Amino acid sequence: MKERNQVLPEFENQAEALSISVIEESIRRHVKYSLAKPWSDLSTNDLLSAVAFSVRDLLAERMLETEERYRAGDLKTLSYISIEFLIGQSLTNHLHNLRVFDQYRQALRNLGASLEDLERAEGDAALGNGGLGRLAACFLDSLATLGMPAYGYGINYEYGLFKQEIDGGYQQEKPENWPAQNSPWEIWRPEEACLVPVYGNIEHALDRDGGYNPMWMGWKVLIGVPYDVLVSGYGGRTVNSLRLFSARSSLDFDMRIFNDGDYFKAVEQKIASETISKVLYPSDAVIGGRELRLVQEYFLAACAVRDTVRRFERHHDNFSEFPDKVAIQLNDTHPALAVAELMRILVDEKELAWAEAWRITQATFGFTNHTLVPEALEKWPVPLLHYVIPRHLQIIYEINGRFLERVSIALPGDPGLLKRISLIEESKPQHVLMTNLAIVGSHSVNGVSEIHTGLVKTSLAPDFYKLWPERFNNKTNGITPRRWLLKANPHLAGLVSEAIGNGWITDLHQLRKLEGCVSDPQFRDAFRKAKTANKEELARIIYDTVRVKLDPTLLFDVQVKRIHEYKRQLLNVLHIVDEYLSLIEDGRQPAVPRAHIFAGKAAPGYWKAKQIIKLIHNVGRVINNDPKARDWIKVAFLPDYRVSLAERIFPAVDLGEQISTAGMEASGTSNMKMTLNGAITIGTLDGANIEILEEVGEENIFIFGHTAPELQDMRLRHTYKPRECYERNPRIKRIADTFKTGRFCEKEPGLFTWILGDLLNENDDYFHLADLPSYLEAQEKASAAYCDGDRWTTMSILNVARVGKFSSDWVVANYAREIWNLKSVESA
Repeated sequence: MKERNQVLPEFENQAEALSISVIEESIRRHVKYSLAKPWSDLSTNDLLSAVAFSVRDLLAERMLETEERYRAGDLKTLSYISIEFLIGQSLTNHLHNLRVFDQYRQALRNLGASLEDLERAEGDAALGNGGLGRLAACFLDSLATLGMPAYGYGINYEYGLFKQEIDGGYQQEKPENWPAQNSPWEIWRPEEACLVPVYGNIEHALDRDGGYNPMWMGWKVLIGVPYDVLVSGYGGRTVNSLRLFSARSSLDFDMRIFNDGDYFKAVEQKIASETISKVLYPSDAVIGGRELRLVQEYFLAACAVRDTVRRFERHHDNFSEFPDKVAIQLNDTHPALAVAELMRILVDEKELAWAEAWRITQATFGFTNHTLVPEALEKWPVPLLHYVIPRHLQIIYEINGRFLERVSIALPGDPGLLKRISLIEESKPQHVLMTNLAIVGSHSVNGVSEIHTGLVKTSLAPDFYKLWPERFNNKTNGITPRRWLLKANPHLAGLVSEAIGNGWITDLHQLRKLEGCVSDPQFRDAFRKAKTANKEELARIIYDTVRVKLDPTLLFDVQVKRIHEYKRQLLNVLHIVDEYLSLIEDGRQPAVPRAHIFAGKAAPGYWKAKQIIKLIHNVGRVINNDPKARDWIKVAFLPDYRVSLAERIFPAVDLGEQISTAGMEASGTSNMKMTLNGAITIGTLDGANIEILEEVGEENIFIFGHTAPELQDMRLRHTYKPRECYERNPRIKRIADTFKTGRFCEKEPGLFTWILGDLLNENDDYFHLADLPSYLEAQEKASAAYCDGDRWTTMSILNVARVGKFSSDWVVANYAREIWNLKSVESA
């Protein structure tokens, strides 16, 4: 079998030049000069820092070479703005991409250390929460691998979302501890700080020609201090950067207050300013949190646009060329204020005419929508916007007025249309609709799966689609194979490279060649052994973490994702309860023993989601401690779900649960990661599940449940009658009735009675009981398939072989060609 990091021919000289002795010397040098410590006093974290500095030296050299190639080619660049970048651990990812993994591992062995120990010691960067941030990280990886000029823009959160701990089955939120400004992966760039005006008021004045000239006066200043995180492409030739901004107060402003003698106010102002980049998604349940969240989103948009404009002006002075040299992509609505910010800069600072500024703005921006869930569609109260960013509110009103005027002339006779497409919701108080702002301000609007894009056109923004059908397009999400197979699953990655070569690492469609291995007995045996090794590793992690002992021969049935009602972890629990009751009350043993594995965080203020976590733990405690069940059913919840934990979970999955209510999951990427690692999906016709079905074939996936149109028809016609389903189906009634007993909450009577009420509610928008019979049937089919080991192995291999469409490299290449007009530096 080939080494999984065998050097590709085009990089042979580069990698050979980096000898093991040179690496050892680099690490020793950083211990001495960067850490100023004797070798004998090093902790594991100290050594991790020294190795990271050594790797950063390589990255910095390649980054400077990359920047020079971009400048020489005068290439169009992309600014990718996202409130989250869930990049995970960096060390081994860079080593794989630079193709020096084996060299560093051997150098550390020579120094008496272990690369594996350092990997375990490295924390995940606390810069994101879920799929949105992980997608952004995958895209940056692919942009660098494809040699495309791109810059990520985000916030340098000090604490991220939160660290999840479980106490008595309840989620507890603790500060997420990671070295935000002291990370060896971050390069401080204080000389490129951005000044961000905020608050103040508008003075209505006239210019020299008598035209209206609003003046934004009395504003305070925030300073966005950038920290660059280097992003390596596979092969190491291209290294781009992710620029993260930390919020700081204006030193001049603070010193004036300080010198006036109000010392406490000076310190208070500094603390308030720096709070902006402390935590991801501050709670907006109270007005103070809402204001902080708005300021945070504006801070990101303002810093990203200011920095993008500054990059452009280094080599260009004609802003009519701006869309030809810059593309800006909004990753959901959080950075949508960037539309108003670019207009402010062009009109107020660069003194462009409104029409020209708007042409430039629309031609520059692209917008990716990620959700149809109503509570996730952002809107901001007009009074709050007026207080925080009065000039931007004024610009938004002007955009809206001109837009509605054009539409009323082009499409007269439909007064309701103007209300539906307005950027301003006529509520009390008025609200600015950020999705509408992003759509109107962009030349491209895309969804992230075929079903999701269809619903964007027909449900979320049908009037906009009728106005501009050419702007709407689909770009199904994707994942980077470097992290999710090469790094996460070396057992399978090595086997694949041995069978078909390593071209799949940068062209995932080459996995199709594995179809020729389906009948090869040696390959099938090695494939099964790889899965078993991964399951043994995950079983060790689960036992070490939560003390639940799992036999690797069990079917590993896994649902790992954010806890939310529409993702339907509750539906999964209903199946587990059915299995348990059938076993202990009916004496019917499951067709196959299963381990039900969960992980995921609930938003701190989301009571029902946190109750579902408690339910999973209580059900698990009862089942795991029941002698009649413990050999047949196990339940484990792994706390603090994060990228590094996901890398351990996905390679071990047998059956991946993708069971969201049809029409509610925009895409999902855990389904892709599991499929890439040989898992079989059980899922609804939702998100990317539909396209996975099309790729792998209906015989290699378990699909159940109502379709999105069927559920929408139930909503509109009010035909969903869960109580009828409950009354006429004894099996479902027994499952549901469990929640009005104390079976799973003996010490907290009545804890889960709310679940029965929700299940029987005709307004249950997640249709649990509507889909439960079909779900139970699909689970029985999955059990039967798993009992047939040969059939399961064939299904698993074909899932891996047919996942090529879901590579983020392929997706990004489509964005670049169809939206950004971005070219690789290699092909320019």
